[in-house]
Amino acid sequence: MKKFLYSIWEVVEVALIAGIAVFVIHKFLIQPFLVSGASMEPSFSSGDYLLINEISYQFHKPGRGEVIVFHYPGNRSTYYIKRIIGLPGEKIVVQDGKVFIFSKDNPDGFELKENYLSIGALTLVSEQNVFNLGENEYFVMGDNRGYSFDSRNWGNLKESDIVGSVQLRLWPFNRVMAFEKPAY
Repeated sequence: MKKFLYSIWEVVEVALIAGIAVFVIHKFLIQPFLVSGASMEPSFSSGDYLLINEISYQFHKPGRGEVIVFHYPGNRSTYYIKRIIGLPGEKIVVQDGKVFIFSKDNPDGFELKENYLSIGALTLVSEQNVFNLGENEYFVMGDNRGYSFDSRNWGNLKESDIVGSVQLRLWPFNRVMAFEKPAY
């Protein structure tokens, strides 16, 4: 009987350790995310299953071009997925269907070359076309510019709302891949 109880305790112990490990990984390191909607097409489609790296921004700041998951500023219980376009302290100008970035390092500005957009895609705005970013604020947009509700509509994203960066697409299997930020 003692041997039987010891065997059960070993099973419980392994299950407990495994449960704690899964909890820690899910809560602090990697989180799954299911894409819903067309705002990030052609890069991501509705139904794509992604893994989000939640810890990397503890060691470095988010960078331009990274695809991130964040709490929507209008409702923190809702998660969005978008691409970082503007960084803290920059000025973003949307003009003639293009995005221009102005900063201390580039006071004359430069046109953002976005090879991840569909051919012929234009970035349009309805009213405001100049966006100034404060400290710890980012400007984010979906890759499917005509169907994305993003910083052009609701303003700058605070760094504290960022959950993590997209690292890996797990589903669908024929589109499994790791992601890195694009080089501009």
